[in-house]
Amino acid sequence: MTDRAPQPVDRQLPTEESRDLLALVREIAQREIRPRAAEEEDSGRFPREVFTLLSEAGLLGLPYAGEFGGGEQPYEVYLQVLEELAAARLTVGLGVSVHSLACHGLAGYGTKEQQGAHLPAMLGGGLLGAYCLSEPASGSDAASLTTKAVRADGGTSRSSGAESGGDWIITGTKAWITHGGVADFYTVLARTGVEGPKGITAFLVPGDAQGLTAAVPEKKMGMKGSPTAQLHFDGVRVPDARRIGEEGQGFTIALAALDAGRLGIAACAIGVAQAALDEALAYALDRKQFGHPIADFQGLRFMLADMATKIEAGRALYLAAARLRDAGKPFSRQAAMAKLFCTDAAMAVTTDAVQVLGGYGYTADFPVERLMREAKVLQIVEGTNQIQRMVIARHLAGPETR
Repeated sequence: MTDRAPQPVDRQLPTEESRDLLALVREIAQREIRPRAAEEEDSGRFPREVFTLLSEAGLLGLPYAGEFGGGEQPYEVYLQVLEELAAARLTVGLGVSVHSLACHGLAGYGTKEQQGAHLPAMLGGGLLGAYCLSEPASGSDAASLTTKAVRADGGTSRSSGAESGGDWIITGTKAWITHGGVADFYTVLARTGVEGPKGITAFLVPGDAQGLTAAVPEKKMGMKGSPTAQLHFDGVRVPDARRIGEEGQGFTIALAALDAGRLGIAACAIGVAQAALDEALAYALDRKQFGHPIADFQGLRFMLADMATKIEAGRALYLAAARLRDAGKPFSRQAAMAKLFCTDAAMAVTTDAVQVLGGYGYTADFPVERLMREAKVLQIVEGTNQIQRMVIARHLAGPETR
């Protein structure tokens, strides 16, 4: 690893408070996260204490209402926090994004009673969340999920709201769950009615619920410190007071959460790319060949220029989408564009960073090989980039006619 510290990104932030917030995040990242990232990723250690620290610092509930312990920060600011965290360690940045995704349903669709009962602990009380949509046979086609929730008394649908009473019994398997087995709560999408998107309902399930078990975490190419596991629901009993929104509204809730979550992935991708550029630039300035720093050679200079341009373009794209969201305007198309472009950029930039370092880039002595492995998953999670292209095309040309 090079001795040069990464230079802070020149950010355009809306308030003095947000500038102070980013300074705090950079300090925590450099002191508590970055120095241990390589060792802990290599050993597969999940840094739960870091998430506890972030919760204590108010960084796990930034985009949510202060009424329930959130930070009331605009997405424009929240996403730049994610970028800083992901630049230090993707396991942490992506983990914060997933936690925020898990809080989204209750914060946006829960009753005031539900929000008051659960959100304070979720946003600032040290709890960590996970989001359960995908299944072994339904990834991109999420509307075909088969995990079922049925009334414990065998009754039919009742009125909306937490006051309906009764319990639900959830049975099925969820797959590819970030924080699977270590989360304190799960936002779970389950089928309560007809086939397709209209038969899906959302539930808030405690991590210690009886009948809920996690499989052995997946052995992954990267992000080895972040547990990804299947979750098995074997007759898990959940009170109706933990149903989020109306029966059959779950898929709408899921899509709204994913629009926001895609921006989180985009910001994390730019953080990873920025970290790779910082390493490549520092190495190119220090490494000498033929009597000169390799940064003097035009071939490498052009590579670095292209890497920096991709990063700036991606950052501008995700921030433009975030500002639409903050203004209450539609942003689904722009979120898909940001996720697509930023994650493709991260893959390209990290690959070029390995090339800049040559043989050293291919070794674990430098972090760029880890960053390259981590960048790959960002093109897959929360909707593959092929799905993003479908979303964008539908916005442009309407649904497919075939």
